[in-house]
Amino acid sequence: MSLQIDWKLVAKQFLTSRFIDIIEEKEFAPQGKILYQFSSTGHELAQIMMAQFLTNPHDCATVYYRSRPFVLAAGMTIEEAFAGGFASKFSRNGGRDIGVVHNLVPRNGVTVLSASGDVGAQFTPAVGWAQAATYRASVLNDSSWNESIAVAFSGDAACATNGFWAALTIATTQNFPMLFFVEDNSFGISVTGDFQTPGGNIAKNLSSFTNLKVIECDGTNAEELAKKIEEAVSHLRSRTSPVLFRAVVPRICGHSGADSQQYKTKEQREYELANDPLDKLQNYLIKKKVFTKKSWDELVASVEVEVRLGAEAALAQPDPDLNSVLDHVFFQGESQIVGGLLPENITFPTTTDIPETAGSRMNLINAVRKTLEVELATNNRVMVFGEDVGKKGGVHGATIDLQHNFGSSRVFDTSLSEEGIIGRAVGLASAGLMPVPEIQFRKYLDPAMEQLNDCGTIRWRTNNQFAAPMVVRIPVGHSKRTGDPWHSVSGEAIFAHTIGWKVAMPSNAADAVGLLRTALRGNDPVLFLEHRNLLDTSAGRSPYPGDNYAIPFGKADLVTSGIQATIVTWGECVSRAKQVAELTGLSLDIIDLRTITPWDKETVLTSVRKTNRVMILHEDTITAGFGAEIAAVIAQEAFSYLDAPVDRFATPDIPIPYNLRLMDVVVPSVKDIAERVKSLVNY
Repeated sequence: MSLQIDWKLVAKQFLTSRFIDIIEEKEFAPQGKILYQFSSTGHELAQIMMAQFLTNPHDCATVYYRSRPFVLAAGMTIEEAFAGGFASKFSRNGGRDIGVVHNLVPRNGVTVLSASGDVGAQFTPAVGWAQAATYRASVLNDSSWNESIAVAFSGDAACATNGFWAALTIATTQNFPMLFFVEDNSFGISVTGDFQTPGGNIAKNLSSFTNLKVIECDGTNAEELAKKIEEAVSHLRSRTSPVLFRAVVPRICGHSGADSQQYKTKEQREYELANDPLDKLQNYLIKKKVFTKKSWDELVASVEVEVRLGAEAALAQPDPDLNSVLDHVFFQGESQIVGGLLPENITFPTTTDIPETAGSRMNLINAVRKTLEVELATNNRVMVFGEDVGKKGGVHGATIDLQHNFGSSRVFDTSLSEEGIIGRAVGLASAGLMPVPEIQFRKYLDPAMEQLNDCGTIRWRTNNQFAAPMVVRIPVGHSKRTGDPWHSVSGEAIFAHTIGWKVAMPSNAADAVGLLRTALRGNDPVLFLEHRNLLDTSAGRSPYPGDNYAIPFGKADLVTSGIQATIVTWGECVSRAKQVAELTGLSLDIIDLRTITPWDKETVLTSVRKTNRVMILHEDTITAGFGAEIAAVIAQEAFSYLDAPVDRFATPDIPIPYNLRLMDVVVPSVKDIAERVKSLVNY
């Protein structure tokens, strides 16, 4: 072996992890001091050995609930480990997440990205980091990334998830340096491995998979682990191909502290106990004369003392500051440590919120394409990707010629997996890039909602240690040509309820430029919604506001000023509201929110207090639509100013129909809006 293993350190780390588990299981869990206990007993050696090889300053690991031995070996302290279970102030997440959902900024080389509580969610962020490693080395010419790799730790049951197969497809087809480190204990809680993987052996099944090196190993054998892990890591650092590494380990513990393991036979339990890697490591190191029996016993005693001191220190920690619990949903001025552009001090040219007056009129889709082009040229960390965005230029035309102008490393197609698109974006953003994934239609995002939800809470869950800023572009709503249940979903109310995401929905080309530029230079994840009926129609056209134009989120546009009633709207419905004002001749305040999260509450309330009547108009379905939130705020904060009930007008609670005449009945029409506004004014 070229790497000299520090076997005394391995032994100490192993014993540390084992003692933490024992103390939690036997003392703190029964005492009610911790609520979740996920033991790693039986898994420790494989993880700790892996940590010895991840010393590159840009190596990355994504982990799961049984990964504490690895995180300890990567630099987490004993006190932090216990504090996680206690939900104490100085735990890795400040008491915001359960103790087994780990994260770790670089200490011993490797970065441990924020874990997810969802099984299988760790794979696609890891492949995103692996892609970032190749990008930063080859496109940004940063040689310090030349040999960096990404490792995704998992149990065998996670190999049945969408995330595993999405990441496997990306890594093997694009040859990214990713290691799938599968700790196979033959159980997914109580379900045996042959229900997760045909034959119960993912390595055997993938042995003929193209462009994948497959390695199997006894995860309780220290010498074999060292040789096989070194082989895997050397293979990855040479950029030869991705690797799947299957380490067979016993799950001596239950799935969690609440699991009695009654589903296991006596023979299975005895077999697992007989294969405890701790006993095997002790025998191996005494045989190698790293320890004598006496020095081993002395190490055991000293580690227990150290672990108990760490436990006492964690017990002495205060609870988190109760007043801080609302902090870090979004960027608040204090930079995260890992992820996005801010930690690396990436700066931009000065912007202005005053548009150029001589700009030529353009369609909204052209405005999006122009802005992407300018930002790709301005910031070499911007990456645009999705299904068909390359040579085709996107199914809506937003990326025409961008791959030709900026190359396939920066503008590229992906496999047909929205989980893979959003998950890899998390990894890319975590590695300091600005990913701009495109989802072709709102309905198509459904398979990626797990990744989307996880991404939005990264900053909060890690107490501002990590963040993954990105801009996800999604065409939404009906079009002039057709509607249907699959391509015409609007759905912004769901996004408004998706924690940690800013949401923009421009009504015209100029706003699309200004909001998209702000998003691309920001420090939060953004959902950028482009209404299909505005992409290439006159309703969405406006003069191009210039290459330096940027407008803030949360600042509505007062489209028209009036005194008889207020219409609050956004997206495509803005043009309908304008037509209503022209058709009726009424004096109306028309407010274009521009952004859903955050939304401009003060502008809305100021208008309502002036006109005393308000309609909230949107295409998204009415029940629990975002209009309900606005109506509730108006009722609470401006009720005494109202001379009529708040009127909400939206699509009924059905999908958008395919038949155009049916669609016109469902989507609020100019005629129907006009009648409702007249009734509101005359109330």
